[in-house]
Amino acid sequence: MATAHVNGITVAYDDDQGGGGKGVGGAPAVPLLLVHGHPFDRSLWAPQVAAVAGTGRRVIAPDLRGYGASEVVPGITPLGTFARDLAALLDHLGVARVVLGGLSMGGQIVMEFQRTFPERVAALVLTATFPGADTEDGRKAREATADRLLDEGMAKYADEVLDRMITPYNVTTRPDVAAHVLRMMRGTPPEGAAAALRGRARRPDYGPVLAAVRVPTLIVVGRDDTFTPVAEAEAMHRIVTGSRLAVVESSGHLPNLERPEVFTGLLRDFLDELDA
Repeated sequence: MATAHVNGITVAYDDDQGGGGKGVGGAPAVPLLLVHGHPFDRSLWAPQVAAVAGTGRRVIAPDLRGYGASEVVPGITPLGTFARDLAALLDHLGVARVVLGGLSMGGQIVMEFQRTFPERVAALVLTATFPGADTEDGRKAREATADRLLDEGMAKYADEVLDRMITPYNVTTRPDVAAHVLRMMRGTPPEGAAAALRGRARRPDYGPVLAAVRVPTLIVVGRDDTFTPVAEAEAMHRIVTGSRLAVVESSGHLPNLERPEVFTGLLRDFLDELDA
């Protein structure tokens, strides 16, 4: 783990240089930046960081502000703040453009980054996410959850949502994954999670952003995801010109952990085609 002071805060991140993989014409492959969701941390992407960096590509996986080992800023954290943190981290690392991937809230941060810094995006990977703004009821629910996390902490909430983050059958058959997911959720600072929830409740509709995307885009969803059902991914696929849709069987909201070999294969194939 490394840290950097960017955009007024200290951000923790992993930066696996990957041995300098080559793309078209022998040029360095475009780095991959992976953005975790709520209420997780950069270890969400551990299987993909190891596998993709093993092919020679540089992979960067930060902890978002308020999560993991990054600085906690109470209050409200809009998705635009997360996007500016990522841009500032890339500036710190001397990286101009990336393949940008995100899961759930991380996918919405990716959409905000695409809206704000499109020139820095070479390709998109959108996993278990959707572009729509919250309804009024949805905003109230996020605010209520934020209040609850500040009052109660993360432990009870983590126990309650585990079998929606990963499917109930994977909770049973993949106890290692269930334990990892619980560790991430229980270890998240409540103040950081609450600030992100309040900011996420205020996000815009990213449908127009996706309609304007003209870079290669991979959309991935778990077959049994109840937070972001397959229908949401299919709708995004229709919006994003030339996008590719992949449905991961026997998986819920975290296909990269529930079926890492399948998800990582999809990701590596996508990156290989970009390089070719």
